[in-house]
Amino acid sequence: MSDNHVYKKIELVGSSRVSIEDAINNALAEAAKTVHNMDWFEVVETRGHITNGKVGHWQVSVKIGFRIVGS
Repeated sequence: MSDNHVYKKIELVGSSRVSIEDAINNALAEAAKTVHNMDWFEVVETRGHITNGKVGHWQVSVKIGFRIVGS
């Protein structure tokens, strides 16, 4: 087996009323239901929805890298 790996990236948007970190964890948890060999993530965008002058919920775009099996 080689020490070299090949990765694929997907991009998801997680959301949460609680925090940015919770939005990231929501995206990762949902991806983990069908994506195997996830190794890393990258936050590419953070935004939110405003309700009555306050943060209503957070939205975080993340790219998730997962290792292609056999690579």
